[in-house]
Amino acid sequence: MPFAVYLLGLAVFAQGTSEFMLSGLVPGIARDLHVSIPAAGLLTSAFAVGMVVGAPLMAVLSLRWPRRHALLAFLVTFLLVHVVGAVTTRYDVLLATRVVAALANAGFLAVALATAMGMAPPNAKGRATSVLLGGVTMACVAGVPGGALLGEVWGWRSAFWAVAVALVPAVVAVLKSVPSTSGEERPVLAGARAEARVLRRPRLLVILLLGALVNGATFCTFTYLAPLLTGVTGLGSAWTPALLALFGLGSFAGVTVSGRIADLRPVRLLVVGGLALPLGWGALALAAGSPVAVFVLVFVQGTLSFAVGSTLISQALYAAAGAPTLGGASATAAFNVGAAAGPWLGGLAIGAGFGYRSPLWVSALLVVVALLLGGAAAIAGRRKGNPVEADQALGAQ
Repeated sequence: MPFAVYLLGLAVFAQGTSEFMLSGLVPGIARDLHVSIPAAGLLTSAFAVGMVVGAPLMAVLSLRWPRRHALLAFLVTFLLVHVVGAVTTRYDVLLATRVVAALANAGFLAVALATAMGMAPPNAKGRATSVLLGGVTMACVAGVPGGALLGEVWGWRSAFWAVAVALVPAVVAVLKSVPSTSGEERPVLAGARAEARVLRRPRLLVILLLGALVNGATFCTFTYLAPLLTGVTGLGSAWTPALLALFGLGSFAGVTVSGRIADLRPVRLLVVGGLALPLGWGALALAAGSPVAVFVLVFVQGTLSFAVGSTLISQALYAAAGAPTLGGASATAAFNVGAAAGPWLGGLAIGAGFGYRSPLWVSALLVVVALLLGGAAAIAGRRKGNPVEADQALGAQ
């Protein structure tokens, strides 16, 4: 795998830290800005909405730029809005910075996926995807708990400053490592139309829908892990970084497993992992009062969620062959539909008085819906007398 792909993963790490760190900062933000816990949780949804809107929009706009220029523009924008977020005292301004940051993050990730796919060896999209998502999981392992620790010691604003500082070496890495000639030479409108035709493939649409549901389940619970730990498990907020780090370690393990298997046996991984996920979310809901059970199951669920999720991303990229930029954008958008809907649904459940366990049950339900839809797609393919198409609906190559 080219070294530049790993450097793109470094940039994804810095941005992933920002995307996920709010799960450990929600209580502090709520207190400081005088808003409710669900309102603070909606900052995660706002980021995800920006990713959904920004992925196709920024991807189309970036078709006219050399990829290195596009990546740098998105990274610098991301850095600057974090400086604004670190100094603001208004919830609406912080909300706006999350949306703008998400637009930049969406553009970067779409172009980074296309760049990584172009540099990766043939039939290694799963490996290249796992490297980029490795940046996300390392954000969960180190960046997110670190942000939570900074928030605990110096306040949530210090975590925003830390992200801005961490982006500086990422900017230098992209400037030095990504070839300046790796741009698109075709007209923007014609290029977008050519790639958009690929996005109508039924296999791709099914995979994207499954990815949105699985990622929605992941974020539904992940966003509210801190209040679950303090309000149900009964541990102090000082334990929050450790819990988030454990989830991150699980996610790193899941991406590693996916990187080894996704290119060879994706259906087996998706079926086994998909069946295990709702059972794990339900078990975590029932055992949330036990610290030992919570820490064990958070690791397990992090592993399963990212193994299934990253496999779906790589399969979406295979299904979107011929649309390297918009294919990555569609995967980014679909998964962030889930990332937006998950915290919103979890917040609705909490706001309705069902308690901090309720997002776990919502997560289980979302994965069950994904299993039913995936199974229905497979059955429909087999009824048409095309077992290959049925397997592809579940993610096979």
